[in-house]
Amino acid sequence: ASSDIPNFPEFVFVGMVDGVQMVHYDSNIQKVVPEQDWMKQTDAEFCEKERENLFYSQQSFKAEVATL
Repeated sequence: ASSDIPNFPEFVFVGMVDGVQMVHYDSNIQKVVPEQDWMKQTDAEFCEKERENLFYSQQSFKAEVATL
């Protein structure tokens, strides 16, 4: 997470399997981006559900940082 850095997302999630990036999400684009061919074959419903989960995580984390 970051704050007040121009053109840099406030929140970034990177999914890794065995040290290989499989997916990422950031607060600027607010969508799940598959990075591996096998992840690109997942259905749209899976990616949308993950996007929703990560969006809520983003909002929660932002609130927690504001509290700190």
